[in-house]
Amino acid sequence: MKRKLISILTVCIISVTAHAQSSEVFKTADGAIGGYDPVSYFKGGMPAKGKDDLKYTWNGADWHFSSQNNLDSFMTNPDRFAPAFGGYCAYGMAAGHKAPTDPEAWTIVDGKLYFNYNKQVLGMWRKDQPGYINKANKNWPAIKDKQ
Repeated sequence: MKRKLISILTVCIISVTAHAQSSEVFKTADGAIGGYDPVSYFKGGMPAKGKDDLKYTWNGADWHFSSQNNLDSFMTNPDRFAPAFGGYCAYGMAAGHKAPTDPEAWTIVDGKLYFNYNKQVLGMWRKDQPGYINKANKNWPAIKDKQ
């Protein structure tokens, strides 16, 4: 009985630790950024849902892609295509906290992909993108590893 309890506790501790270490990327059950293809925002100019069989594990998360070409592009240079702030809401990060995002609420600024909580927040964020990006960049190092 004690051995079984110790085994269960060990598994729980490992699970909690693994989850905490991978909090730098916003992910859902579908993967990083809700299973959407990060390269599609750059190459197609619109979000595309990734496929389960086109996946790459990077930065503690599974990233899905809509084409082999997009997967290859990401594998070659993930930092170029990965969203700012791990895909968490840029407006929220500017305010000092992590918030989930909507893959339809996005923009590319100076070659970097940014997501927002929803389209309403995206509208607010667009009113001062440089200011919010500056604040978010300052907040990100202290917040990125927190749950």
